[in-house]
Amino acid sequence: VQLQAFGGGSVQAGGSLRLSCAVTGTIFSINALTWYRQAPGQQRDWVAAFTSGGATNYPESVKGRFSISVDSATKKAYLEMASLKPEDTGVYYCKALVRRTVSSRREEYWGQGTKVTVSS
Repeated sequence: VQLQAFGGGSVQAGGSLRLSCAVTGTIFSINALTWYRQAPGQQRDWVAAFTSGGATNYPESVKGRFSISVDSATKKAYLEMASLKPEDTGVYYCKALVRRTVSSRREEYWGQGTKVTVSS
């Protein structure tokens, strides 16, 4: 099982980007998926979370601007980012909690990160 994050790039403040996270390999289910951001010299912080029940959660810093979704059929997740600010700059990572079979334990996987740069 591997995760690949892509879709990053450079955008001006106020712009939008959509990041994607593809889960490859055979899995039974995606139980949770979280996007993280790591700004230069900073710790990695979560910016959007999704659970298999459909619940989503966001920190105040991105609430109303970011939206996470997961398509279990295609094993892809998305992070729609709007009204981007320079402080949204960083490397974005996706992390998934999956079951490889119906009876296996949940396992955690990370994607390699995709860089987002927002200029003022």
